[in-house]
Amino acid sequence: MENVGVTMVEKAKIFVLEAGKVIMVISLLIWFLSSYGPSKRMHTVTEKYEHAKTALIAAVPVNSTAIEDLDREYGTEKLENSYAGILGKSIEPVIRPLGYDWKIGIALITSFAAREVFVGTMATLYSVDENNTATLQEKMENAKRSDGSKVYTLATAMSLIIFYVLAMQCMSTLAVVKRETKSWKWPMIQLAYMTALAYVCSWITFLLLR
Repeated sequence: MENVGVTMVEKAKIFVLEAGKVIMVISLLIWFLSSYGPSKRMHTVTEKYEHAKTALIAAVPVNSTAIEDLDREYGTEKLENSYAGILGKSIEPVIRPLGYDWKIGIALITSFAAREVFVGTMATLYSVDENNTATLQEKMENAKRSDGSKVYTLATAMSLIIFYVLAMQCMSTLAVVKRETKSWKWPMIQLAYMTALAYVCSWITFLLLR
């Protein structure tokens, strides 16, 4: 038992000191992309919501619910205009054949930190309380594309599930592979081929079910 304990401590120490560095760097990068954007865009969004919030606070009586809604809308528009949002919109033509829109594109980028981040990102994008899954579900069910068709259909849902089953959406795994191989070569190969496999299988799934 003592040997097991020592081995566990040593392995945990190696993970924290070596793989942990890579995880921290990627986490900071995703946080930066999600929190910041072109200064002009972000300033315009901030100024717009500051004026709106000032007006709500000045009102008598103060409508706390309206202020909370405004804060959620601000978070949504801020994320939309962040570098992550811009990336999400720029990859939309690539992910459209899978049945995804730009909002799903943003979630795919942010969920590289961890798959469960997808839900939180969608809650932010649809301006709902992250814990209110019923409201999020309703908003996603009512989401429409520019042509009026629904975004979230059975085909889109199954395509997304297949993508997450096969894609390398886990920076911790990549960090461990990098630590074990002592090179970025194999983690990048792993990321590329698993993403390509996920894309092709998701595309086929969407085509079969749409």
